[in-house]
Amino acid sequence: MANGEKRDYYEILGVHRNASDTEIKKAFRKQAIQYHPDKNPGDKASEEKFKELSEAYEVLSDGQKRAQYDQFGHAGVSGGGFSSGGFGGFGGGTPFGDIFGDIFGDIFGGGSAGGRGRTQGRRGDDLLYNMEITFEEAAFGVEKKIEVPFAKRCGTCNGSGSKPGTDPKVCPACRGAGQVRYQQGFFSVSKTCGQCNGEGKIVDDPCPECRGKGSIKDTKTLSIKVPGGVETGSRLKSPGNGGQGLKGGPNGDLYVAISVKEHPLFQREDNNVVCEFPISFIQASLGCEIEVPTLDGKVAMKIPEGTQSGKIYRLRGKGIPSLQGYGRGDQLVVIRVETPSNLNRKQKELLEEFARISGEDVHPLKKSFLDKVMGFLS
Repeated sequence: MANGEKRDYYEILGVHRNASDTEIKKAFRKQAIQYHPDKNPGDKASEEKFKELSEAYEVLSDGQKRAQYDQFGHAGVSGGGFSSGGFGGFGGGTPFGDIFGDIFGDIFGGGSAGGRGRTQGRRGDDLLYNMEITFEEAAFGVEKKIEVPFAKRCGTCNGSGSKPGTDPKVCPACRGAGQVRYQQGFFSVSKTCGQCNGEGKIVDDPCPECRGKGSIKDTKTLSIKVPGGVETGSRLKSPGNGGQGLKGGPNGDLYVAISVKEHPLFQREDNNVVCEFPISFIQASLGCEIEVPTLDGKVAMKIPEGTQSGKIYRLRGKGIPSLQGYGRGDQLVVIRVETPSNLNRKQKELLEEFARISGEDVHPLKKSFLDKVMGFLS
């Protein structure tokens, strides 16, 4: 400031005085990315702003220093931090290790100077396999064998990528380090070498088998256990069965996406199974006994006389087993009364006689509906 007075650290970071450590870190990270010298080369104002932010964060992120600052102001933390214009205490044990690693990752799209080097392995890619199973398999579980692709070390070049009898050359850009160093202002930052992709070596004479990749495509057979209770959209994870890791890195994971085929008789609602069962007009009127298909086989069920179309009966414990491993849903049997069609003359005469004997007032549902209509129109 013009009069030499330092600004309040909380004001610099834009947080209130009782802000949590997480809020302080988030506020610093957001502004530090914006004003970092490597994003604003040659901009002295941004450089000074970044130094001011770093000084505020160095104090407020340290519990002891923050307490001294809250009690005594700048006098309580004088002699430390950034009073000399440099980054005092930037090494290990300071609060900057993790935050600067995140910032460098956002700026360069990779790790910081102490991040990934060419000797560190890279995790393999995750793979997705789409598996279609039957309704019954989804209900009770199944074990299936699948073929999945994977990359294995090339036997011709033993993974080097070079033609047998030749060796990869040291990368001229990074001189074998796998990283290149950038100097900007008072910062020196490393970034993965773009010429060798962090390998430190370049293959001039590639292996004819793998074409310089060091690995070839292959397939492997896996046995996947699908638990009972899965449904379309469920995903199963098979750890370590994804893409092969590079340079000693761990393999990726395999994810199995479940798709359940439609069933000709059953539909699923949560853990319940819905089955529509047609019966005749005579069966509905006089009552009957029917055999209902379930996931466990046929079940005899009595239909009382006078059953209306749409009536639902519940068969307890005949539904889908719980994915958590306890209990089962129910089967809901929806009755559909079929109206007779293509009647012959004798059948029509009998129905007309039935109507005359019954009279309109013996049909409670129809009478109730007509009463409602008359009440609405009056």
